[in-house]
Amino acid sequence: MKIILTQDFSKLGRRGDIVMVKDGYARNYLIPQGIAREATPQAIKEVELRKKIEQEKQRKHIEKLRKLGEELSRLSITVSVRTGEEEKLYGAVTNIDIAKALRNEGYEVDKAAILLEEPIKELGVYQIPVRLHPDIIARVKVWVVKE
Repeated sequence: MKIILTQDFSKLGRRGDIVMVKDGYARNYLIPQGIAREATPQAIKEVELRKKIEQEKQRKHIEKLRKLGEELSRLSITVSVRTGEEEKLYGAVTNIDIAKALRNEGYEVDKAAILLEEPIKELGVYQIPVRLHPDIIARVKVWVVKE
């Protein structure tokens, strides 16, 4: 019997997949549990239409992230820090500080997306990578200056 999965099911596939299973398995377990429904021609058309809509949403989302990445790559932000003798920083500049500076510029970026290998402990100019999507990484210029 052909069925359409209505939710992810580890043994068969992901939501929206059309799979073949034995009739008894479908009628006695998958359909009553709400894991699947029968794959009628109309149901198959609905699934295909939903997949197209979802792909279009995903494409628009990625395009939006690409534009954001281009804007961030052109952006230069300044983080002011307190320093001691010989211009040593008190503490360090972390991804949280960079996220706050980006928020002040009007860009909402998750702190986990800011890929700092280690906290910044010296004054200077840094190119910090920001992962917006697995395929989209922007580099933000960060100026660390004394207060």
